[in-house]
Amino acid sequence: MLQNGILTILLLIMSNVFMTLAWYGHLRLQQTGVSSNWPLIGVIVFSWAIAFFEYCCQVPANRIGFVGNGGPFSLVQLKVIQECISLVVFAVIADMIFQYEQLHWNHAVAALCLVAAVYFVFMKP
Repeated sequence: MLQNGILTILLLIMSNVFMTLAWYGHLRLQQTGVSSNWPLIGVIVFSWAIAFFEYCCQVPANRIGFVGNGGPFSLVQLKVIQECISLVVFAVIADMIFQYEQLHWNHAVAALCLVAAVYFVFMKP
């Protein structure tokens, strides 16, 4: 069960890297001039091509991690874990490729609220 939990987390991290690149990477490509002349449909297809790999990680993560399939997490726990990972991955990638985007105190407070959400979703009712 522990192995399923670790594998789930690793797959969710990989999934969110692909997701963040699919959703926001095209903006960086536009800034660098690589895709500034692409039609919108080209940008959409490019993003969907990246998103394919997101789904290749996300779907197995949910299957492996779900308690109904022998994993350690409930549906709600999987969702909260995914959202927290999503925001951490976004912050790291945004810092790497959008270096002019600064994080401020309110972002740290929001992150603490997410940690609290994880705590509460794992509490026994």
